[in-house]
Amino acid sequence: MRARWRLPRPLIEALATIAVGLIAGALLMGAFGYNPVRAYQALFVGAFGTPADVLETLAFATPLMLTALTFSVGVRAGLFNIGAEGQMYLGAIGTTLVAGMIPLPPGIHVAVATATGMLFGAAWAMIPALLKVWRGVHEVISTIMANWIAFHLSTYLAINFLGDPTRADRTVPALPTARYPVLTEDATLSAVIFVAVAFCAAIYLYLWGTRAGYELRLGGENPEAARYAGVNANRVMLLSFVIGGLAAGLAGASQIIGRPPAWSLYATLGNVSTLGFDGIGVALVGRNHPLGGILAAFLFGALAHGGRLMEYQAGVLSELVRALNGIIVITLAVPEVWAMLRRRWIR
Repeated sequence: MRARWRLPRPLIEALATIAVGLIAGALLMGAFGYNPVRAYQALFVGAFGTPADVLETLAFATPLMLTALTFSVGVRAGLFNIGAEGQMYLGAIGTTLVAGMIPLPPGIHVAVATATGMLFGAAWAMIPALLKVWRGVHEVISTIMANWIAFHLSTYLAINFLGDPTRADRTVPALPTARYPVLTEDATLSAVIFVAVAFCAAIYLYLWGTRAGYELRLGGENPEAARYAGVNANRVMLLSFVIGGLAAGLAGASQIIGRPPAWSLYATLGNVSTLGFDGIGVALVGRNHPLGGILAAFLFGALAHGGRLMEYQAGVLSELVRALNGIIVITLAVPEVWAMLRRRWIR
């Protein structure tokens, strides 16, 4: 008897939740008098209509796969690290400092600027990490507070120390030697996407291919078993925060030296704002998996890029476009949220 090929259960669940989200979004648009078919057609064309649109969708997805990784690694370690937003701000500041104000040779400059952004993100992540280890402060509270401190600190530094003398709305732009090459003139996607994907793949190999990665996952899945196995819980927590900070810092760097046309940080932090919070939804949709986060980020990038055409062609108000995106995201995230809560209740 021949075995029948079946779709993996996670894929079936993902497709089902996408369908439910689209139906819920269609009902919302219908309630406000919009044509759902026309709106979704505009969304699809805007995100995938041409090769340039696909590349632009990938440009939107690049920072999201990294901020999703911040949350995912924390969950794997049994933590709710929602500090990607603040860690990304500091990563953008560190990158701006090196890329815009410190001349270096080509090749070396972009590498140093990227590494600096990652280190700034990791350094900021150590604040809630040490509070957790030394004083038992819950990471949700400390990371939320750190996010707001990072926002105001980064705004202050961007305006008062890194500002462009010729433009009051942004910092000094990255020098040409510090910029990732743009892949095509028709889109803002640059070679930084290869760095982002490689980093996500490296963390996947670390988590599932090394002893330290296994200990990190064991500490999150079964703390009692980890303790009996001799796993150092404090080391696991610190390591998860460091990895998350590196990822968020790289996300901030990607928007400064890997995304034209500004090649700089806006004084309002507008070109990095909310990407850290959006990464939480991306992580949940991607089942808190480093590689799943890449695919989920592509979906979110399609919603972000294609949603703009919905407003222009289908006449859907921008507020409703954001609400529609939110409905789809919530629907996609529900299965993983439920699984996380169920694991906690079982404990």
